[in-house]
Amino acid sequence: MSTTSYEILEHVPALAPTTYIMADARLAERPDRAPPPDAPRSEPGAPRDESSPPAEQHDADSGFWTAVRDALRGVEHDYTRGAIGRSILLLAVPMVLEMAMESVFAVTDVFFVGRLGADAVATVGLTESLLTVVYALAMGLAIGATAVVARRVGEKDPERAAESAVQAIALALVVSLALGISGVLLAPRLLALMGASPGVLAMGTTYARVMLGGEVSIITLFVVNAVFRGAGDAAIAMRVLWLANAINIVLGPCLVFGVGPFPRLGVTGAAIATTIGRSTGALFALWRLTRPNSRVSVARRHVRLDRAVIAQIVRVAGSGTLQSLIGTASWIGLVRIVAGFGSLALAGYTIGIRIVIFALLPSWGLSNAAATMVGQALGAKDPRRAESAVWRTGLYNLAFLGTVGVLFVVAAPWLVSLFTHDTTVAANAASCLRIVASGFVFYAYGMVLVAAFNGAGDTRTPTLLNLAIFWAFEIPLAWVLAKPLGMGTTGVFLSIAVAFSLMAVVAALLFRRGTWKTKMV
Repeated sequence: MSTTSYEILEHVPALAPTTYIMADARLAERPDRAPPPDAPRSEPGAPRDESSPPAEQHDADSGFWTAVRDALRGVEHDYTRGAIGRSILLLAVPMVLEMAMESVFAVTDVFFVGRLGADAVATVGLTESLLTVVYALAMGLAIGATAVVARRVGEKDPERAAESAVQAIALALVVSLALGISGVLLAPRLLALMGASPGVLAMGTTYARVMLGGEVSIITLFVVNAVFRGAGDAAIAMRVLWLANAINIVLGPCLVFGVGPFPRLGVTGAAIATTIGRSTGALFALWRLTRPNSRVSVARRHVRLDRAVIAQIVRVAGSGTLQSLIGTASWIGLVRIVAGFGSLALAGYTIGIRIVIFALLPSWGLSNAAATMVGQALGAKDPRRAESAVWRTGLYNLAFLGTVGVLFVVAAPWLVSLFTHDTTVAANAASCLRIVASGFVFYAYGMVLVAAFNGAGDTRTPTLLNLAIFWAFEIPLAWVLAKPLGMGTTGVFLSIAVAFSLMAVVAALLFRRGTWKTKMV
């Protein structure tokens, strides 16, 4: 990269994150040039040191791609020391790709099912709304697992890290089995409660039973991958999702449309393919956790219940689960409002939100890097490094999600056309995509800040934020805009964008207070 190009990157905010990463990666590979961990860093726009050898600037691309290669290979790294930009990159690359695979999960079903009609798409949308409760529990347990394991790894205590992993997985199995049985038994009643039409009930009951019954694979997958992320072994979590998603992509069309020797199962086939893919990924993740070369290696001596450790995880995961439940269950309220405008409106909302999630999940992956950095830095008694990592990650996320938001606004009709040819459904989906994407710039920071609180074990603050913004503000606003003010589904979409933005502003104000730095885990 030329000197001129490098200087342009540093002075263009949207591209500055790339400059930070390349600079940190380059220095990290040259011990004779690497700064101390707490050395002050120049910010974008600061005067450059013209005495720097030109060769260093030309090494930037090499340093960046070397770091990317190391991230994909899962090279072991001490995230409590060294250049912050390189540490974030090593964590973020596999985490983003892991969440990209999860985002493919989110759109694969609706991509195939969209060929079966509006009722089939509505079935997926309503069932996914029910699964938000499951995702909330899975994310809550994952938050607890990541926070505790990261803190133990930062303290250089692998034995207690392995013990914590076992207790988190045990909790996940107990909770998921209870939920799975309940879901299978109550599936049709739950769909009816969500406002499903007779056509959706007839088509979607079996789909809902398979998806809700497979909750054990969802929760186990979330928790084991959270253990890997907390330990800084994000590459393994990425490979697990790749495996699960590859199976889903191959089996999905075969079971939905009856390709070759496979039966034509329609929308139910999509549920079976997804459940098989996730179950395979969960089993592989559990096996990988027992290998001696795993970053957190679980041996037979660790497989026992420890009440003290369980209580510790429950304290963090309990409010983490409530936090996720409040946040994700708010989508159920929004879906309930949209469902009042008919199946076509609901199908459009489902497609639009699936595409939004396709972008947000990789962004959540980048945010997870901040959680790991914070947890390990606090374990190493270095809160200054933790805070610096959070703001730096927020800048990277802004560059990514801001770019995606612009793309969504510009290309919404084309993106929606990949999922449906119904003009009414497509119009609703495009409107949803454009309006919600307008809040991405703010939410880029909001996501990172919430993840940082969770990584520090301060799950109470995001819980209160979710309750105030998503339930006390977003849902009432959506109803007022959609019903009394007559804006219809557009009002619901606007409420989402406004809530995204408000979350970021309030989270930033609370983060600057610094109380999260004193949280004990």
